[in-house]
Amino acid sequence: MTISTSIVTALVVDEDGETYRARIGVQAYSAADWARIERALAGEAIHAAKLLAGHLPDNLEQLLAGFGLSLFPQSLSEIVLDCSCPGWQKPCRHLTAACYVLAGEFDADPFAILAWRGRGRDELLEALRGHRVSALAHIAGRQEAPPDDQPRSGTFWEAGPRLTPPAPAVPGAVRRGDAILEQLDALPLTVGRFDVTDVLRAAYHTATRGEPGLPDRRRGR
Repeated sequence: MTISTSIVTALVVDEDGETYRARIGVQAYSAADWARIERALAGEAIHAAKLLAGHLPDNLEQLLAGFGLSLFPQSLSEIVLDCSCPGWQKPCRHLTAACYVLAGEFDADPFAILAWRGRGRDELLEALRGHRVSALAHIAGRQEAPPDDQPRSGTFWEAGPRLTPPAPAVPGAVRRGDAILEQLDALPLTVGRFDVTDVLRAAYHTATRGEPGLPDRRRGR
C-alpha cells in the first residue's frame, strides 16, 4: 500500500492468487486551506508540540470544522473507489480489504491521513517550524526595540543628531532668507493676483527677519 496526495493504492492478492490494484481517492485540501491550517496549528503551542512529537492534536477535527473541512470522508460520495478486478460491485472485496489495511495505517501513523489530504509529515513540520520561528522573531524584535525609538514629548521639537548648526556668518555678508527661491525654476502659479514666488518671498522675509513685505503685482487673473 502507498499513500500519496489524494490517492491510496493497494495491491491486493485474491484467493486465486491473482493480484489486483485497488485505489481509494479523496479530495486533498487546497494550498489556501493548508495555509490557514498551518497558521492555526502554529498559533497554539500545544498543537505544534503534539505534532512535533508525532501525535495529532486532540481537537484537530474541531479546528478543521472551523474552516469547513473534515479530516475523514463523511460519506462514500466523497471517495472515489476503483479496482482492476472484473467484479461490478463497488466496493468490491479488494477495496474493502484495502480500507481495513488503510485504517490500520492511520492508527500506526497519524500523519498518513494528513499526507492523503495533501501534506506529508516533513513538509507540515517544516511549515510549522517556520511559522513558530517567525512569530518568536517578531516578538523578540518588539521586546528588544530601544525605547529611544519612540519620540518623547519633551524633546519632540529638538534637532536630531543628523542636523548640524548653520555655519557662522562671514563678517560683512548679508543673509537673505529668500535666497533659496533664486535657485528654483519659475513656478507658473499665482495666488489671486500675485505671482506665487513673490508671495513666498514675502513669507521668507517675514519668517527670517520679521519684516513684513508685500508682493509686487506682476500679473493677475
